[in-house]
Amino acid sequence: MLTSKAEAPAKRGLRVVVLGDVVGRPGREALTRHVRPLKERLAADVVIANGENSAGGAGIDAGTAHEIRASGVDLVTLGDHAFQRKGSGDFIEANSAWCIRPYNLPVDATPGRGWCSLARADGITLHVGNLIGRVFIGGAIDCPFKGAERMLAEIPASAGRLVVLDFHAEATSEKWAMGRHLDGRVSLLVGTHTHVQTADAQILPGGTGYITDLGMTGSNTGVIGMDAGVALKRFTSYTPAPYQIAEGEGILHGVVADLDPESGKTLWISGLLQP
Repeated sequence: MLTSKAEAPAKRGLRVVVLGDVVGRPGREALTRHVRPLKERLAADVVIANGENSAGGAGIDAGTAHEIRASGVDLVTLGDHAFQRKGSGDFIEANSAWCIRPYNLPVDATPGRGWCSLARADGITLHVGNLIGRVFIGGAIDCPFKGAERMLAEIPASAGRLVVLDFHAEATSEKWAMGRHLDGRVSLLVGTHTHVQTADAQILPGGTGYITDLGMTGSNTGVIGMDAGVALKRFTSYTPAPYQIAEGEGILHGVVADLDPESGKTLWISGLLQP
């Protein structure tokens, strides 16, 4: 685990930081405080963040998306709450070059795109994709495994193609299955959605970097970014209790990984915790 006091090894290839679900204002403020210093300390080239909980804990809107970008985040992925905020569909459609929704939502009825590309001045192009799982997640969702195949067929093929994939899913087994399915065919596969970081950052046998869940960027004083008292009431009572964002200074959870532009594989990966 790489913490704020730990030193990262010398960079090899393209260094990418991917941050877990940004939850409300504490998460956005944590990005503003920490992303640029973190980029400098780690010599990171690209920062990606999942922003699907950034507006009030559920959804994203133009204001929160631009606040995330202003913090130093380059690309934003989403999930099951992508279209929960008024106007989010139009915003995602207009800004799909850097803010993407899950690819395997019905294409004929869903604004935006499921993958984007970042062409860097050094000649390296990074492709970032987004999928959503079906286990324990309702709604009109196409098969993520078939969606992964279609998405990879669309992304331009090249020697050493770099692809980072955010798989927004509830079940750890579904995420692991996707990791096995895509091992050697994407550079880095990260899970999001559960807001609790798993201690399994690793490089799979085929060279794909992997973690089951990145964790959360938000207040650590509550329950997965939400007020602890409200969360406990929902577990212990039948009385309705709308979620509220937990107060307190935010933390950052995610991974940092070095991707090889020659092979398209992960050379090094570590869990990341910025208290």
